[in-house]
Amino acid sequence: MCKLKNTAALSPKILIDSIENQKMAQVTPLKAEILLATRVQEMVLHGKDPPQPYKCREAESTKTDSPPLAEIPTIDLSQISSPHSHAQAELGRLKSALCSWGSFQAVGHGISSSFLNEMRQVAREFFEQPMEEKARYAKGVTEMEGYGADPVPEEGQPLDWQDRLFLDVYPHDKRNPKFWPEKPASFRRLLEECTEKMRVVIEVVSKAMANSLNIEENCFLNAFGERATLQARFNYYSRSQFPDLVLGIKSHADGSGYTFILQDDVEGLQVLKNDCWYTVPVNPQAILVLMGDQMEIMTNGIFKSPVHRVLTNSERERISIAVFYTPEPGKEIGPVDGLVDEDGNVLYKKMKDYGTIHWDYYQKGLRAIHLAQI
Repeated sequence: MCKLKNTAALSPKILIDSIENQKMAQVTPLKAEILLATRVQEMVLHGKDPPQPYKCREAESTKTDSPPLAEIPTIDLSQISSPHSHAQAELGRLKSALCSWGSFQAVGHGISSSFLNEMRQVAREFFEQPMEEKARYAKGVTEMEGYGADPVPEEGQPLDWQDRLFLDVYPHDKRNPKFWPEKPASFRRLLEECTEKMRVVIEVVSKAMANSLNIEENCFLNAFGERATLQARFNYYSRSQFPDLVLGIKSHADGSGYTFILQDDVEGLQVLKNDCWYTVPVNPQAILVLMGDQMEIMTNGIFKSPVHRVLTNSERERISIAVFYTPEPGKEIGPVDGLVDEDGNVLYKKMKDYGTIHWDYYQKGLRAIHLAQI
């Protein structure tokens, strides 16, 4: 069974977590701060059960058949960039994927499999270090950048069963070196290389998306601006003996322009489509490209920003690396001219600093995209 209860009439103003019929744990701000000062990985190491605020799902609602695999198309970016005639067919598949799933599995992206494996390995090595070493890069419970958990959510919101390292990586002058790990010894070098490689992929993907919509090739690159930001998030999802009660990350849609996700070989990421949760297949050669709210706004609703979540696993840990590509601060975004029809039908209005607005709503368990809808 994948049909969800009471979702047909939900608006974006309703709690996202109502989509999956979650049970909100009542958490006082003080209690959340205390809990978030202790790492999930540390709790698992000492055999502690998840405290109540982490238990955000109703056990009886999760006892269904295994969720189906998402049939997210795999797009060969090297074919799109080629002069061959089938490039147009690949562009058509790209557009279809983003209109339907709001995502695609990118191959032919120019990043070697060996480098992707190095990134996965260095992420795992970081999280497997002693707690004392990782604590050198710890953030406060109300801060975003650094090692730890996401900032304390508003009262009543559940906590995620994960630890993460969040870093600003571009522009260079936005970096905060004190949060960049010195161990493993290869971490900084690999992240530097990854940032430059991702900037190349971003240009290819941005142009491909524009071409799939028959608009000016640099349209999205110009809309994001020269100082568009890149932020890297290294996620570590510890094992949980209560996978039916806790989530690695609660359901949400990204506030970025779009997001690149490198998965390991453990399934867990799910996307919501037609009131059904689908598991995203793992592909070690691919990078998952996921639309954020700002691309849905820029494309006037043609591309979709999918709601997604991460499940926990009772047997294995899971590693992922997400890179968020977001318009430069202060940049006004809205539907691009080429995607407004002759009758002037505009579904979204122009907004500035949507990412900040999105985060404020996310902390309340809400989506923010309704604020841009006309």
